[in-house]
Amino acid sequence: MLTAIRGATSVAADTPEEIRGAVRELLEAICHKNRLREDDVVCILFSNTSDIRSLYPAKAAREAGFARAALFSAAEPEIDGALPLCIRLMVLTEGDGRPVHVYLRAAASLRRDRVHFSVALDGPSGSGKSTAAKQLAKELDILYLDTGAMYRACALKALRAGLGEFTAENVAPLLKELDLRVVYESGAQRTVLDGEDVSEAIRRPEISMAASRISALACVREKMVEMQRAIAAEQSCVLDGRDIGTHVLPDADCKFFITASVDVRAKRRCDELRAKGFAVDFDTVRREIEERDRGDATRAVSPLRQAEDAEYIDTSDLTAAQVVALLKRKIQEKV
Repeated sequence: MLTAIRGATSVAADTPEEIRGAVRELLEAICHKNRLREDDVVCILFSNTSDIRSLYPAKAAREAGFARAALFSAAEPEIDGALPLCIRLMVLTEGDGRPVHVYLRAAASLRRDRVHFSVALDGPSGSGKSTAAKQLAKELDILYLDTGAMYRACALKALRAGLGEFTAENVAPLLKELDLRVVYESGAQRTVLDGEDVSEAIRRPEISMAASRISALACVREKMVEMQRAIAAEQSCVLDGRDIGTHVLPDADCKFFITASVDVRAKRRCDELRAKGFAVDFDTVRREIEERDRGDATRAVSPLRQAEDAEYIDTSDLTAAQVVALLKRKIQEKV
């Protein structure tokens, strides 16, 4: 079975160097986002606007290492108002995976419906990543994917099915028929389960407790990660956690590892608890954070670590607003 992946890019000038660079960049992006090797590509069909004459894009693809694939180039007719200096392609590859189409440079304007991006924020407890993620999504007007809400909805499904005990054996069948959607409306996430908006229902205390129990099942975690990836593939979103950039969204467009000194994180946690009326001891909170850090870093499944391509940001001396401003600037520079 063949899968077709579409893409397009543009060049600043009709020169062999520009064409080689643009074609290589586009093919590398397509392979990266679709997890392809060069040998997986069966055929690449190119077309280019008539103002590109210095080099066939197909030749640039061969020079970029795609010599084993069948390559074809064709010139497009002159169309009034068409994007100039544009290269389009269709990559055919063996497999039945869901294709991720890629539009780069000025060609991104051709498919604004596909111009979306994902942001992964990872880091230890108290680093400020969740606060930053929510505000960042608000300012960028994109979805903050509340992954906890997804686990809560899954728990609600199990409770409504009459499950008193959560085991892999009795929960797995429910996952096969799970109809769970996340809708972004008016700057907020709405969680829809079996066609019903359960955004408020999943906040009940008993649902919270059930979510904690059901999330311990490997089959549930795998299903939630699968759904989170599908959501991120369809719309721009921000996710925060401890393994977003390394496991959940390894191909996220923007990755950041947010951290702060242990003392700063302990102080933030104390301030947060005191604001809620709790009496806290700094040394105790600091010790708990250190213990959680060790546990997160050494756990068997998806331990906390910085992704190789994530940017390291220390928020120890930054306010929440400064962190958001910094992240926003870096994202806008990239996407």
